Amino acid sequence: MLTEKAAYLKGLMEGLEIDGSTKEGKVLLALRDVIDEICETVDAIDSDVDDVVDFCERMDEDLCDVEEAVFGDDDDEDGCCCGDEDCCCRHGDDDDCEYEVVCPTCGDTIELTEPMLEDGSVECPNCGELLEFDLEDDEENSEDEE
Repeated sequence: MLTEKAAYLKGLMEGLEIDGSTKEGKVLLALRDVIDEICETVDAIDSDVDDVVDFCERMDEDLCDVEEAVFGDDDDEDGCCCGDEDCCCRHGDDDDCEYEVVCPTCGDTIELTEPMLEDGSVECPNCGELLEFDLEDDEENSEDEE
């Protein structure tokens, strides 16, 4: 698009039959040359950016392949890579289980462990808001559903 506009301006200037021997003519012809060089440079940069974007996309695909080879397929329905419904994906002590909550005040995502949830509250590290958890209601609701 930029190259097309520069070509249009160049055509207009040629149509004006600018005299290159006058001061104004020299300036206008020099501007035309600068515009041509700018267009060539921008086209080269666009091409380089396209190459970098293609390279990044290929790298991302390759990285996904490596992650899948190293960590396995994490696309199970329950989100667990081991396929165990009761697993919390840390494959260790329940104290290592992590959960994420979003602070209603600042919107920051906070990772919580099982002991933090059992304490019943945690202070948001971003804004200091006290977040409280009442797990007894959830346990009663899950028992009622059974």
